[in-house]
Amino acid sequence: MRNNILEMQLSSGFQYAILAIAAISLHAQRPEGVAPEHPTSVAKPATVRENTGIPPRAAPSDYRAQAKVGTVTIAADFDEHGIPTPEGALASDNYVVVELAVFGPAETRLPVSFSNFSLRINGKKHPVQAESYERAGASAKDPEWVSPEKPQKQSSTSIGGGGNDTNAPPPKPAPELRRAWAKRVMHAALAEGERPLPRAGLLYFPYGGKGSGIHSVELIYSGAAGKTTLNLLP
Repeated sequence: MRNNILEMQLSSGFQYAILAIAAISLHAQRPEGVAPEHPTSVAKPATVRENTGIPPRAAPSDYRAQAKVGTVTIAADFDEHGIPTPEGALASDNYVVVELAVFGPAETRLPVSFSNFSLRINGKKHPVQAESYERAGASAKDPEWVSPEKPQKQSSTSIGGGGNDTNAPPPKPAPELRRAWAKRVMHAALAEGERPLPRAGLLYFPYGGKGSGIHSVELIYSGAAGKTTLNLLP
């Protein structure tokens, strides 16, 4: 009986020795300064930049129009077809833009959405509702962009005569360039939700007419703070 117990103790001791040697071997194989892997560790996701708007100016008086509604002040400028992003100016033939800012007492938080705003152009009976930045971004372009390519000249030996093909459409910007412009439109858009004041951002309104044909503009607000109208033009 005593011999059996002794054999069991020796067997257990031998197993522990093997485990200890294996642990030392693994530690020796790990490069110096590298921490052991943790089975429950999870990689942090990459930071995704959302639309945060643009920096507000110092005061409401720095904008063309201001209106007090409740405890806050709404201020705005009309930029016609221009899109003043922090990275540089863009433009859209299909949208007009309002640069909006909301000011209030310290620690004030106000829920604001692009859907709170509409634009009355040239006194039209039905104002135009602001739209999400996705649609405006699809039509955005850099007014200073110049295509590096030129339309192909039609061969003088081709059927139907020679010379330039005047019906050929001009080259379009590369897809990655258009996506970069759309991201700038998104980043500059008025941020949605309840956020601290002051805050500022761009509003996009569908309008395909020429800017020179716009004679009067009224920005209409209807939201959590109340209702008001700002005369942006003249």
